[in-house]
Amino acid sequence: MDMWVLLALLSAFLLGIYDVFKKLSVNGNAVFPVLLISAMTGALLFVPPTVGSWLFPAFFQSIHLYVPPITAHEHGLIFLKTMLVVSSWILGFTALKNLPITIVTPIRATGPIWTLIGAILIFHESLNLLQWLGVVTTLVFFYLLSTAGKLEGIHFGRNIWIFLIIGATLLGASSGLYDKYIIRKIDRLAVQAWFSFYQVVVMLPVLVAVRWSRPKSKRIPFEWRWSIPAIGVFLLLADFAYFYALSYEDSMISIISALRRGGVVIAFVTGAFLFREHNIRQKGLYLLGILVGILLISLGS
Repeated sequence: MDMWVLLALLSAFLLGIYDVFKKLSVNGNAVFPVLLISAMTGALLFVPPTVGSWLFPAFFQSIHLYVPPITAHEHGLIFLKTMLVVSSWILGFTALKNLPITIVTPIRATGPIWTLIGAILIFHESLNLLQWLGVVTTLVFFYLLSTAGKLEGIHFGRNIWIFLIIGATLLGASSGLYDKYIIRKIDRLAVQAWFSFYQVVVMLPVLVAVRWSRPKSKRIPFEWRWSIPAIGVFLLLADFAYFYALSYEDSMISIISALRRGGVVIAFVTGAFLFREHNIRQKGLYLLGILVGILLISLGS
């Protein structure tokens, strides 16, 4: 098995744990402080290699944590990625707070379909028979998932939180396509380091504008939880494996995107038992169908 495939699987496992920590953190809690603190955790972890690479380049090269200097244009490319991802997070975290994790994770699992559609529109790729079968399978089970949601009073066509999580998934797919583009132009550690710093730069004014512009009586109370910094730690580890996988010349974003979605199984199973949600067997079956569709897309790729 290729190393980039193993790295994608490792990233998927770490993302599954990351999703559970997100749900633990935002459940009944203020979303924006959670986002900011988790982002600051990731940024702080990247301060030593970034500063150290400037002061002691030889040492950090020897331990494979060297963050090279980049141009103003490259900073601009990374900042654009940050805007895409933070927008996706704001929508995704808000939806996750208001929806069962066993509804959110299958929707997030459809990400590779939108990545594939983006590849068709942007790079003029064409689908083969297996890929078409995978797309149809995924969409059928996505529709069935909406029927499971109705049993819990969640109507996909009228629920604002469903629209938010779909928006987050589409932005995430766009970010995946963009990642493949910039990782061939910029060192992967430089991308991850500066992305971590720019998260804080972008989120801080958003937090001030959204939270502190409201009267104190109307703010959702913020409660500190140990899972909040864990979000930043596991995202950093998952992204490290992800960018490493993308850095291989023969890596395929369609395959990596599909494999990374496998992490939803961990989030689904853990969340189902941890949060005692309903209709687990039915939603689990539909999630399995979505993942089979993603597998067919991967095989076709």
